Amino acid sequence: MTSDDLLARHRAVLPSWMPLYYDEPIELVSGSGRRVTDAQGRTYLDFFGGVLTNMIGYDIPEIREAVERQVATGIVHSSTLYLIRQQVELAEKVARVSGIPDARVFFTNSGTEANEAALLVATNHRRSHQILAVRNSYHGRSYAAMGVTGNRSWSASALNPLQVAWLHSGERLRGLLSRLGPDEQVDAAVEDLREVLATQTAGDVACLIAEPIQGVGGFVHPPDGLFAAWKKVLDESGILFVADEVQTGWGRTGEHFWGYQAHGVTPDLLTFAKGIGNGFALAGVVGRADVLESVPAISFSTFGGNPVSTAAGNAVLDYLLDHDLQANAARVGAILADGLRSAVGDLDCVAEVRGKGLMLGVEFVRPGTTEADPAMTVRVFEACKAGGLLAGKGGLYGNVLRMGPPLTLTEEEAREGLAILVDAIRCSAEVAA
Repeated sequence: MTSDDLLARHRAVLPSWMPLYYDEPIELVSGSGRRVTDAQGRTYLDFFGGVLTNMIGYDIPEIREAVERQVATGIVHSSTLYLIRQQVELAEKVARVSGIPDARVFFTNSGTEANEAALLVATNHRRSHQILAVRNSYHGRSYAAMGVTGNRSWSASALNPLQVAWLHSGERLRGLLSRLGPDEQVDAAVEDLREVLATQTAGDVACLIAEPIQGVGGFVHPPDGLFAAWKKVLDESGILFVADEVQTGWGRTGEHFWGYQAHGVTPDLLTFAKGIGNGFALAGVVGRADVLESVPAISFSTFGGNPVSTAAGNAVLDYLLDHDLQANAARVGAILADGLRSAVGDLDCVAEVRGKGLMLGVEFVRPGTTEADPAMTVRVFEACKAGGLLAGKGGLYGNVLRMGPPLTLTEEEAREGLAILVDAIRCSAEVAA
């Protein structure tokens, strides 16, 4: 079977609003470490990890063996109506590393479901459907999660069960706060929060939900300390703070285990997904017991926290901690960030190289302006593939190259990927000129 055959079959039975990467889409048929191979036998260094999900890499023995042991028992599913040892053990670990005191954990299958659960809990706890969200955010594809998503490209419906008021994001290139320095931006954002509370809400807001680094939004992030400044205002009215750590969690930022820790604040609820399953469907919400116990009726997730996924999750978290992958993300991420800034940061088509650890983005603009240039991004994106590197795209205007390699990326692989990136960007810039 050729990729063309599979592409035709895909288009015949799957909806057109499910995007496929590349002018010539590829089928990945095998993987090892940080590399994947397509159906044509071409091998790529993977800098996107299934959208920051394959956090440990591919075909990792410790994870594979943990899953095989569980499958060998014959129990791949029981539902949470029965005790699940793997689930309890993982919940204990997640509660311990969350930084949230007296924590409880509820497992789901995806980041969307995790955020939906957090919104359910927060609105019940506060007896209010009013939510504060951040412009340029992305929180999922269900109705409530879309309702708090501040990115039109990902808002597939105007229907919303929540009443949402919007805060300014950490955008550094555009917007009302972009012209300010970090301290001034924090002060202005706090003033904005107070004004939004006074003018757009009835006061009894349930929660603020925010990503420490906006994933789909193009790896945009505010100055460190903003969340703590916001929380001082929220605490005046008992408003909860929800940290969406679906993309930033588990040490990916390098400097901290969770993105929220850069702000010197502890959330009331924290959502997680993606990397903890390393490809298995695993996500959840962890929060203070008094908050998470606010659901007034029976609620459970049929597949959430199932034996196989939590077996994988336990192996992933153990591997992550045993190998100090947070430190590796900081060390290897610096090679990429410093290398990109040094090699292409002076190009007039590169507006910014940003991010933390192994969560990095390059934003492309029309030379001499801040006008987004998605066409340039596509050229670089395709050139990376041609050079043997898989990356991602994103940003409000589709003009950001996104990179979220597995946290096991080696220094040698980082330099290899950097060389491909630099060549792709410079050659694409010459074509544009």
